[in-house]
This record gives sequence, structure tokens and C-alpha cells, in this order.
Amino acid sequence: MDRASADQAAGDAEREARNWLMARGGEDLPRLPWLMAGQPHDAITLIRQALWRADNERTSLDVPPDLYAALALLSAGRSEVDQLEAGLLFVARAEGLTWGQIADALGLRTAQAAQQRYERVSARLATGPQA
Repeated sequence: MDRASADQAAGDAEREARNWLMARGGEDLPRLPWLMAGQPHDAITLIRQALWRADNERTSLDVPPDLYAALALLSAGRSEVDQLEAGLLFVARAEGLTWGQIADALGLRTAQAAQQRYERVSARLATGPQA
């Protein structure tokens, strides 16, 4: 399978997983103020909901498919967290925080470590999810 076909298959699997979890209770979750009407919840929220259901609805016949769908969203969830981290680091710098202050907040030892972390996260976002 070539790269384009693999990307298409991964996108289809993610979309199916997101649709499954939205239909299995994701649509009933409270709307977050930053979501536009009709926009599905983020992958992390849907994964959390699937885990909660697995713990609280153990007799449900759909728990294994819910968990399968949640697993299919892990890559999307990881990418969402990377986007949040890169955005937060960018805004923190734009608002005047030093790399040293950022390192302290992140529990890192040096300003250089914080800057390198930003560079790594930004590079992951630029190259896209890895298999």
C-alpha cells in the first residue's frame, strides 16, 4: 500500500471511530464553548468517555467496539495534545515568558530543554503522525 492509500485508510478509520463514539454517547456530552455547532468532540474527550463507559457500563455489549474505536483515535489524540502544547508554548513566549520560566513550569531543568521541547513538538506537527 502506498503512502497516500495508507493515509486515506487511516483517515477513514479515524472518521469511523469518531462517528461510532459520537453515536455511543459523544453527542450527549456537554458542548464545549469553543466547538461550533455540529463539530464533534475532540479525540481525547471521546477516548475518556469510552474509558468511563467501559468502567461504568461493564454489561454493555458494545464495550469492546467502543474500546476499539477509542484505540483508533489515539493517534489523533496525541496530535491534538501536540497542537495544544505547541500553541501554549508559542503564546507563552509571545506574552513574554522566558524559556527559563517555561522550563520551570514544565518541570524541566533548563531553558534550553524547554526550547528543544518546543522544537520537537513543532517538528512532529510539521511531519504529521507517524505509524
